[in-house]
Amino acid sequence: MKEQHDVIKVYDVIIVGGGQSGLALAYYLRRTGLRYVILDAETAPGGSWQNYWSSITLFSPAQWSSLPGTLMPGGTEHYPGKGDITDYLTSYEKRYELKIDRPVRVTEINWHQDIFTLQTSVGTYQSRVVVGATGSFENPFIPEISGRETFTGKIIHSAQYRESTVFKNQKVGIVGEGNSGAQILSEVSRVADTFWITKDPPDFLPDHVDGRYLFDAASQLFEAKKRGREYIPPSLGHIVMVPSVKDARSRSVLVHYPSITRFTTNGVELEDHRELPLDSVIFCTGFRPALQIFKNLPVTFRHDKIPTNGTRSRELPGLWMVGYGSWTGFASATVVGVGRSAKATSIEIEEFLK
Repeated sequence: MKEQHDVIKVYDVIIVGGGQSGLALAYYLRRTGLRYVILDAETAPGGSWQNYWSSITLFSPAQWSSLPGTLMPGGTEHYPGKGDITDYLTSYEKRYELKIDRPVRVTEINWHQDIFTLQTSVGTYQSRVVVGATGSFENPFIPEISGRETFTGKIIHSAQYRESTVFKNQKVGIVGEGNSGAQILSEVSRVADTFWITKDPPDFLPDHVDGRYLFDAASQLFEAKKRGREYIPPSLGHIVMVPSVKDARSRSVLVHYPSITRFTTNGVELEDHRELPLDSVIFCTGFRPALQIFKNLPVTFRHDKIPTNGTRSRELPGLWMVGYGSWTGFASATVVGVGRSAKATSIEIEEFLK
């Protein structure tokens, strides 16, 4: 357990969040000589990955799923699972002796006279720079659908999903056309009757294309910006045909249904007016950035985002936001994609503090 913390100094940099984004930034900050610390709310290394469902896999092979400095073990053919990722992040922070306090949950951040004061579960911290690396796992999104309170079955978000056995022999609706929806459908369909409910038809990548193209796209985007050219990166909404999704295709269960218009007592009504009897519904409808702790800061919140130039706040000196997806850098919410924006952030912070 983390002992009660008393303010004995003002850090140069405090990173809030000990997942992949916080570690990537700390990797670069450790070279600067700046006094930094990561505050991680989790009790163990691994960030939010330790809270995902048991069978989740990355959609890039291991070689294209690494943080800066150290390749993830597994080579070019292995798609890392939950255990692989948490083991990798654990060894990563040990290898580079990254400075982390955990478990420390930040509850509030204030800014006064160029100093940030962070109230936490173990006391008060202060710093000249704060970097948000809180990700989005703690802010799952479920759309508002009428009649939800009348539904007698079970409703969960993918953030709460752990394994398929609890749905055995049920009729289960899987809502969402992204990678998480496809992977959870693939697993649940082995033990239950599943109905894949999507806003738009699912868009599958060709079998030979996987998440490694994110690395290539991020590199092309970086080079285009450096040369002042326009480059439109590919969409991240396509479904990667990882082995579990290929297996689901072979079993002919990747059949999609139109959106839900309302819940009924025993199921849902769809846009085409069909009614589906369901025992459970799993929403794989994504997450919103977890930004509640920043609400006291003098910044604007627009569409669940803080305005930034790259990762740097446009409004508040000393505030950066890393790893929140396209808002803070193309593919920056992925393990492979966060490294480039983390490096740029480290350079900006060092220049700012000089």
